[in-house]
Amino acid sequence: MVDASCPIHIRIEHAAFDTAAETALLTAGKHEVGALVAFTGLCRVDEKLSALELEHYPGMAEAKIEEICREAAQKWPLMGIRVVHRVGKIDVGDNIVLVAATSAHRAAAFAGADYIMDFLKSRAPFWKKEHGADGIERNWVDAKESDEEALDRWT
Repeated sequence: MVDASCPIHIRIEHAAFDTAAETALLTAGKHEVGALVAFTGLCRVDEKLSALELEHYPGMAEAKIEEICREAAQKWPLMGIRVVHRVGKIDVGDNIVLVAATSAHRAAAFAGADYIMDFLKSRAPFWKKEHGADGIERNWVDAKESDEEALDRWT
């Protein structure tokens, strides 16, 4: 059973988010927290890419992310988890996803955040389309085999 002292906050939105503000919410007034690990995924530059377009399955995406977070909270002594994921058109350099975890110690926070990101990338129902620098929409992007292989280390 998940410890009630590990609140899980999940948000999927079109708007940009502030990583510092989001992570501050995990530690505010919580003096027992000794480690905060945050991963922020960005839309990276590519000579052929001007933006990404992300879509999700509303309701199902949040439920799957919560399931993944609960699994992490069962495996490690996490004190808080926050996941923010953007959808819609995302320009190069903009934040796409934030996965943050807190714990009393760094090892659990690192492992928890890493686990959540690996499974979010491979299991949460999001789809990605590239927009070319020439303004033309490209095809939907297939899942990477390396993302699936990353899950093997958790079994």
